[in-house]
Amino acid sequence: MLTNWVVAPTCLPLVLRRCHTCPSGTFRPNGKFRVNAHHKLIDAWLLALCTACGDTARFTVLERVNVRSVRPGLLDRMHANDSRLAAELLAGPVVRRRNRIALDWADAWRLDTGGPVPRPDGEAIDVSVRFAAPIPVRPVRLIAEGCGLSRAEVERLIAGGRVVSAARLNGRLSGDFTFMLKH
Repeated sequence: MLTNWVVAPTCLPLVLRRCHTCPSGTFRPNGKFRVNAHHKLIDAWLLALCTACGDTARFTVLERVNVRSVRPGLLDRMHANDSRLAAELLAGPVVRRRNRIALDWADAWRLDTGGPVPRPDGEAIDVSVRFAAPIPVRPVRLIAEGCGLSRAEVERLIAGGRVVSAARLNGRLSGDFTFMLKH
């Protein structure tokens, strides 16, 4: 029996970076952009608010780029404060590396299992897990949440050979994988 699960984001993740005005280390991006033009050059930033003091931080998206080299659709999405564009940019490594930030995906995603996992006697269940966004999650946590088990029980099932996968189940994954649950 094949079952499909989807890991989907529910909101933008927290940005981990030290605030310059308070001791907080997290910012909440709100999907808004600031675009500034200097003759033929353009700058663009993704804005985020400190979770403690509310101070605004700017994360560089474009810096002194010729206006003609920017796709018009991208510029339109920034002017429209497209939250999907903000999610795409945060998911990509370029903005994170350029701004020296990390993301905290805790409480920013959900697992859609399509209902309870059927437990037929003697039949194995193949589960295909698809990620709607590159969210780093431990497969043990996904299996525990999807099957209604504790993480320790899932670890025992893996050690006993009742949960099998070609992917490594003891680290973090952000890409699609499959596993088999044997009864």
